[in-house]
Amino acid sequence: MYTKAKILHLTVEEYLQLELESVVHHEYIGGQVYATVANSENSKIITGNILTRLRGHLLGKSCRVFSSDMKVKIEALDVFYHPDICVTCDPSDREKLFKINPCLIVEIISPETERIHRNEKLMNYQQIKSLQEYVLISESEKKVDIYRKYNHKTWFLEQFFPTDIMKLSSVGLEMAIAEIYEDIEF
Repeated sequence: MYTKAKILHLTVEEYLQLELESVVHHEYIGGQVYATVANSENSKIITGNILTRLRGHLLGKSCRVFSSDMKVKIEALDVFYHPDICVTCDPSDREKLFKINPCLIVEIISPETERIHRNEKLMNYQQIKSLQEYVLISESEKKVDIYRKYNHKTWFLEQFFPTDIMKLSSVGLEMAIAEIYEDIEF
């Protein structure tokens, strides 16, 4: 997620250097650089719950799980984002500063960032050919939305609520919604 006020106009090379030197994450959209906002306590707990399950499930497999420290580059659009979680199962996706072939992206959303995630980021992430699922998890209510790619081009939305079990087909993991929200207070 990013703030609306751009802070810089940089080349990709300048942006990547800034990211190496800065303690604050930035997202890059066609030369415009935006500082990201700090995650809430609920967001951090939810991210930890999902990362723990994903890492355990994918242990010993060729997939790799990353937190928001790893950028995702959308090559077709000259865009870099810091998703809360991304998974890549492509053995050639070994760039140290960013990933280009994620199969799964997870974003924890707040009421303030929901519009950006459901509109701009959804449209931009859909340009990633390898992406199979884009997951939006609310930090303010027990609700998960998964945008899934069907037939290599069409996306559809599946919604999950407190008593449901979601399946992340891209990595073969089932997870109860209650597990995602463990230790969360609204």
